[in-house]
Order: sequence, then C-alpha cells, then structure tokens
Amino acid sequence: MAKIPTPASDAATPPAGGPGPARRDLTDAPLIAAAHGRTPSRRPVWFMRQAGRSLPEYRRVREGIGMLESCFTPDLACEITLQPVRRHDVDAAVLFSDIVVPLKAAGVDLDIVAGRGPVMAEAVRTRAGVDALPRLLAEQVGPVAETIRLLVGELGRVPLVGFAGAPFTLASYLVEGGPSRNHEHTKALMYGEPDTWHALMGLLTDNTVTFLRAQIAAGVDAVQLFDSWAGALSLADYREYVKPHSERVFAEVAGAGIPRIHFGVGTGELLAEMADAGADVVGVDWRVPLDDAARRIGGGQAVQGNLDPAVLFADAPTVRRKAVEVIDAGERAVRAGAAGHIFNLGHGVLPDTDPDMLTRLVEWVHEY
Repeated sequence: MAKIPTPASDAATPPAGGPGPARRDLTDAPLIAAAHGRTPSRRPVWFMRQAGRSLPEYRRVREGIGMLESCFTPDLACEITLQPVRRHDVDAAVLFSDIVVPLKAAGVDLDIVAGRGPVMAEAVRTRAGVDALPRLLAEQVGPVAETIRLLVGELGRVPLVGFAGAPFTLASYLVEGGPSRNHEHTKALMYGEPDTWHALMGLLTDNTVTFLRAQIAAGVDAVQLFDSWAGALSLADYREYVKPHSERVFAEVAGAGIPRIHFGVGTGELLAEMADAGADVVGVDWRVPLDDAARRIGGGQAVQGNLDPAVLFADAPTVRRKAVEVIDAGERAVRAGAAGHIFNLGHGVLPDTDPDMLTRLVEWVHEY
C-alpha cells in the first residue's frame, strides 16, 4: 500500500499574523444552532453560488473584470458576497471566491475560462510535476483574508461561510488540466502510481489547511469543503485514495470550534464515509432524500440541502411544493438521528435562475 504523507510542518502552523480579531458570538444564529444540533429560531437557508451570475447587480459590478481578479480584490469580493444577503434575507453569506484561488495564489499557472471552468497551463501527471508544485503561504491569500475582515464588519448577526476545494477535486483539475467528464488521467495516476498520487494529495491537503486557517483567522463562522468530483469514485477508491486526506483537513481545523461542512455531487454512495471524515454537517445533493441520507450517515451530524436547482425554473406553486417536500424530508432526517437541517440547494444556483424566485423560496422556508 502506498505511503500517505504526514502533514508538512508549515501546514500545522497557524496563519501568519496571529489569531486574528475576536470571533463574533453567533451561537444563536440559525445556521450555527442547526449545525451544532440546537433548535434554531427559524429554519436556516442559504444557497451555494448565491453570490453570482443570477443577480443583475453582480453582473454590473463585475463587468469587464475577470473572475480571479474579482476574487483577489477585497472591496469587490466583499460587495459581491453581501449582495444576496441584502436581496434574499438568507441566513448566511458565503465568501465570494473560487476553489482554485489557493492554487493561483501559490503560483500555479491557471485561468478560469468562461463556459469551461478552471484550466491549467500544464497538466501535472508525473512525480517531477508534483514535486515542482508550490506550497501555499498564508500571506499569499492576504486579499482573501482582507475580504473576510471587511465582511465581518458589515454582516452584523449573519454568519459568513468560508470554503475550500477538497484535495481530490483540486487534484483532478491539476491532473486533467481542467474539467473532465471521465477523470481518466486522474484515475490512471491514482491506480498506477499511488505513491505519486498520495504525494500530490498530501501537498494539496497542506495548501487547503493553510487556506482554511487563513479564513478562520480572519473571522469566518463556518467552513465548507467542496469535493465536487468525488462522485466519480467508487466507495473503495474513496476510502483508499481520498478519505485520509479529507480527514486531515477537517482534523487540522477542528480546533476553531466552528461548523465544518462537507459537500460533494453524486456522492450518495459515499455519504457515510464523507460524514466519517470529520464534518459536523453533510451536504446532500438532490439525488438522495435527506431522510435516506441521514440513515446512510448513521446520525450525529446535521444535513444540508437539497432542492434540485432546476426546480427553481418551474412555476411558484411547484417550487413551493418541492421546497416543502425537502423540509419534510429534513424533519424526517432529524427524527432518524440527524443533528439538524440547513436548507440549501442540492448544488449551486444556476446562472439563469430568476433571483425573485430565490427570494420567495427563502420566505417560504422561513414561514414553514
């Protein structure tokens, strides 16, 4: 069996600049209460990709400005993060960023191509390529930390969710050179050169921990680990090649005492293992009812989700009916042992979603 690297010493060190400002006491905020197994004052709701292309105000402020440039411009990223909170009355802001930001900050040559996604200048498929990858330093994501500090001063009692891409998903982008349907090069490296694979995953785990700790030090109130492509894996492969690295990410940020959320797409067969990796909240996509997810997980963690984003293109009565179905499933999940339910979509807001429908959805969830 391939050797899994132990943490690098710099990854176990708090971000430069000390512990940061005193954390806001948001114990009673609905999202924090639900995540920690307490009864919230109202059912919390927020949306993945709530800050983005569905909002006309977003398109206006980002006109002519690239995605990555936007992520590294604190005033702009702060404004974009705040837009859906103002418009929708959601129970959390989610940091405007991208999962490849730590790669770009560390010095990896990449760009986010419209209509395609993150594209690497050069794919990484050899041990030499892995060894040449840079390690992230906390100061390299200083603009992200500054965005968070601005947001903490603006959000009042609304929690801020920070996030990072999980090591497997980042590895897939690096090995494939961009988005992939079949992940053939990723799996070839994983199966054929397991030592190289685990070296790559170990470095990406170090960088992910550094990125999340920088966000935590700046003041985020929860963190979410996106393993967007983990659904491409079998259960056995997830256990052997991915889970140990995700476990280390969650373990190394556990001391902050803030909710840790784990989410992947098409991961119904992996839910128990993803929960066991160390999250407090398990995000569930729309393919698995929340009560089924709670039974697969085995209880103890809150569940998050999981309205199909495409439902928002239906008429209002249909959207409301489908939302109630998710809420009912969430309540059954709690009866089945889940610590709580946070309403969300089963993936991100689609670009052509009517923002007024999102606002109405938040109202319906809060009324229920």
